[in-house]
Amino acid sequence: MKKAKMNIVIIVLAAILAFLYYYITIPAFNIHSLGTWWFLIGAVLFVGAAAAFRKFLKDRKMGYRDRVADCVKSSILAKIGFGAAAVLFVILVIGSLLSSPIINAKKYQGLMNVEERDFVSDISQVDYNTIPLLDKDSAALLGDRKMGSMVDMVSQFEVSEDYSQINLNNRPVRVSPLVYASPIKWLTNQREGIPAYIKIDMATQDTECVKLKEGIKYSPFEYLNRNIYRHLRFNYPTFIFADQIFFEIDEEGTPYWICPVKKFNIGLFGGETIGNVVICNAVTGECTNYDIKDVPQWVDKVYQAELLTGLYDYNGVLKHGFFNSILGQKDCLQTTDGYNYIALDDDIWVYSGVTSVSGDQSNVGFVLMNQRTMETRFYKIEGATEGSAMSSAEGQVQNLGYEATFPLLLNISGEPTYFMALKDGAGLVKMYAMVNIQKYQWVATGDSIRECEKAYSQLLKTNGITGTASEERKDASGTIQNMMPVNIEGTSHIYFSIEGREEIFDVDLSNTDLLDIIKYNTGDRIQISYEEGDDPVRVDEIK
Repeated sequence: MKKAKMNIVIIVLAAILAFLYYYITIPAFNIHSLGTWWFLIGAVLFVGAAAAFRKFLKDRKMGYRDRVADCVKSSILAKIGFGAAAVLFVILVIGSLLSSPIINAKKYQGLMNVEERDFVSDISQVDYNTIPLLDKDSAALLGDRKMGSMVDMVSQFEVSEDYSQINLNNRPVRVSPLVYASPIKWLTNQREGIPAYIKIDMATQDTECVKLKEGIKYSPFEYLNRNIYRHLRFNYPTFIFADQIFFEIDEEGTPYWICPVKKFNIGLFGGETIGNVVICNAVTGECTNYDIKDVPQWVDKVYQAELLTGLYDYNGVLKHGFFNSILGQKDCLQTTDGYNYIALDDDIWVYSGVTSVSGDQSNVGFVLMNQRTMETRFYKIEGATEGSAMSSAEGQVQNLGYEATFPLLLNISGEPTYFMALKDGAGLVKMYAMVNIQKYQWVATGDSIRECEKAYSQLLKTNGITGTASEERKDASGTIQNMMPVNIEGTSHIYFSIEGREEIFDVDLSNTDLLDIIKYNTGDRIQISYEEGDDPVRVDEIK
């Protein structure tokens, strides 16, 4: 009778511990999940240890060491438990080895298909209305500043550190949900949920706190069943979700969690990519599972940037096998330290330079990787690494002590160009810099985007690069119909229109060669030269 009661106690205790372990760690029930294997090993070890301990308590007449030895030898349940744990551990070790690049170098190298493309054909001439002028840290400063002005929420909520960059209606935007300020604030507010999210236009720096009609109920910031990871696990017990899920909004501003599901292509644990995606409505918790090829177009982030750069490194390093990547390192290429994002073809692409594994200070090209489809494009353009370009830009303003952000890749006059912001010690953007990738001693800076671009264009012309055909200068003349002074990024401009033409012409008054515009009034006749492609059209010369 006592033995039966003891067995019941062991079973109940094991069940309670197993439930707590599952509820807290929420492992997937999947043969490819390391969490599943450790859960099984822990469970059988517990059973074996509990059986041995029961035998240990029973043999009180024996000495301590003899009791321990007798427990292990005589308890069948203990033998089964410890033996099963040992077998599972051996399978885990062998499975990890058989899934590694050491044995499967060719398979790892083929996980990502890389297509070589032409830069000028793929990357259109820069449009300053669609490039992000801020990095994540600068966006966080704007978000915190905006949150500080929301007096009705600031005491209860903070801004999450997510700040996911997405492409919303063809504009670069970062979005981040609010979070509960503390567990106590969660307790008092969780019924209504998180009431808003922060949206920042990365081109204009406009920051908005978007209030929701109904609060966000499902997020990583909940503690119980509404925790997004626990919600996903209970709905999809066998799915192995990626290490990072993404907060996004659709065109109507509805918040969602984009939850990629891992796919293992090599052995038990190797060759990780993404096989499908669960999209969870952050307000209602409704989940929809999509195959990777059927993910809606509005979704921008499926593949984590670190996953994409890791897959490209496999492709570049393992061309001639694993041991060549360690010893001879022939033809071994890898991404540089760092990456940024580019909006292209209504998607978000991860940009990174490509260099040799020897660690030199030059790139052999750069790579763009689509975060929704994993499409990968390589552009063979030799030049400076991003780090070298950042140092070159910082050297241009070394007297001010500004630090450069990780650069963006732009097409300016057909030239691949690094573009970066220069920030002061407080993290505020003070200037901008452009550095030619192939000739990184060509550096231009300016207090505004236009001023920087103008200085860079002049630098290119000085060195014999006159731009693409779309930038050829054209002439216009006629009677001024309307004139209006405007202020753009602290610089005075004059906008005007000419009778019979649809364009709005822009005269930048920081250019002393154009100050004659102040002599003109509505009704006067004017003759100008300009470059196509800008909106409003930028005037280069007043004749």
